Amino acid sequence: MPVTEKHIVIDEIDPRVLYGVGNTYLRMLKALYPKLRIVARDNVIKVMGEEKAIADFESTINLLVSRCAKYNTLREADIIDIVKGRKPYDESDEGVIVYDIKGRPIRAKTEHQKELVTAYGQQDMLFVTGPAGTGKTYTAIALAVRALKNKEARRLILSRPAVEAGEKLGFLPGDMKDKIDPYLRPLYDALEEMIQPSRLREMLEEGTIQIAPLAFMRGRTLSDAVVILDEAQNTTKAQIKMFLTRMGFNTKMIVTGDRTQIDLPSAERSGLDEAIRILAHVKGIAFINMDKRDIVRNPLVTRIVDAYEKDAEARKESSAKADGEDAEQNQQSAGSGQQSAETNEENATK
Repeated sequence: MPVTEKHIVIDEIDPRVLYGVGNTYLRMLKALYPKLRIVARDNVIKVMGEEKAIADFESTINLLVSRCAKYNTLREADIIDIVKGRKPYDESDEGVIVYDIKGRPIRAKTEHQKELVTAYGQQDMLFVTGPAGTGKTYTAIALAVRALKNKEARRLILSRPAVEAGEKLGFLPGDMKDKIDPYLRPLYDALEEMIQPSRLREMLEEGTIQIAPLAFMRGRTLSDAVVILDEAQNTTKAQIKMFLTRMGFNTKMIVTGDRTQIDLPSAERSGLDEAIRILAHVKGIAFINMDKRDIVRNPLVTRIVDAYEKDAEARKESSAKADGEDAEQNQQSAGSGQQSAETNEENATK
């Protein structure tokens, strides 16, 4: 029988997940296909043997790659099942947005997170507000990563305003990337949980995933993409208008922010608050308001948020009471002034 050679390119996943630690899974595949000569280098697998056996092997590799792309992981049992023509065992995918790099499902955990997932499928633009720890950004990025994996979008664009949280950091060392990365670190953290490191580096280098401060968005038209603006409470009215009008065709936009943690100068009104007010009745936009019940961090975070809310309410009540007392005093002063004026008028008449 004539010997054929074929090169199979692995381009959707990190090939190390397919090959296994120390090439364990690659050796398994070689043992399961003893009639083929299999050599793997980086993301290319060279196969030599009979044409029918090569076609069977390529079909197996395609199924394994699809499984790695979905779950970010692989098991020996999966390889054996696929080679033997059996369907690997899967837990229910119900409610799963995407799988993390360890193969664990990422699902919406609260009612408002589920509302966000539903709204994403129905509307093109979403405003998601709520306190820290409610999963606003994490859930949004999970939806965006799913869109990339399912080829529903060609690019993922993540942005944040470069505003310090109540302190001045001064001049930061390094090139432009070094200067802006500290502001964008939370976005990298979420991505690193959902995309294998080498694959994430590739996607960043080729521009499939773009992370940039808000100022870099001016002049762009963002099409075939999922675009996320994080920490939007720190935008000005002009900045958020500029960002929202970047939207192109086949694009989803998600704007997230915590309206209680505004780091703008006190005289500057939050662009997020203005946008929500102005766009409240615009068709095609969804608004999801999370609260302390959606917090999925340490339980202490919920108690901290609750304490700050109670303090804000107490201050508001105290301010309202003080304003009422001032108004009453002013009214009394006005009454006394009027009475004094009447007395003076009577004396003048006499």
